[in-house]
Amino acid sequence: MTTRPTLIRPSTDADLPAITAIYSHHVQHGTGTFELESPDEAEMAKRRADVLGKGLPWLVAEQGGQVLGYAYANHFRPRRAYRFCLEDSIYLAPAAQGQGLGRLLLSELIARCQALGARQMLAVIGDSANAGSIGVHRALGFEHTGVLKASGWKFDRWLDVVLMQRALGTGDSNAPQD
Repeated sequence: MTTRPTLIRPSTDADLPAITAIYSHHVQHGTGTFELESPDEAEMAKRRADVLGKGLPWLVAEQGGQVLGYAYANHFRPRRAYRFCLEDSIYLAPAAQGQGLGRLLLSELIARCQALGARQMLAVIGDSANAGSIGVHRALGFEHTGVLKASGWKFDRWLDVVLMQRALGTGDSNAPQD
């Protein structure tokens, strides 16, 4: 059996239907996002444009011309003091989970964010039982920094949020260049 090569690349407008479908699946069936209603393609286009407008990466994983996942980074908070601290988001199509695509996406996202001068990356992981996301972040150097207990209500149950963090570049060892 031959495995198709995976291409990690910047997203394009043509990827929006696949991105929307992947995210919709996670909204409707997963606890990695606390969103309760699936955004439509226009809303996903707006979110992507916001990220790209800040000069931040929005990537896709593609195999055989099919988008199987995506990842992006955004500012953790909008206040200017947070400008060197980014939060990552990664979503995979159900059939693509467990194949290492999340790790490939996150690795490339980290590299691109470091190149932009970011100093910290946070993972705000929905559901403390989200072993896949916690595992891929741990494997790429993220450390557990806390849990926000019972902070979301979805699927008729309380869900925790797991916080993980990783330094980028020189981290906090020196002052950043503005």
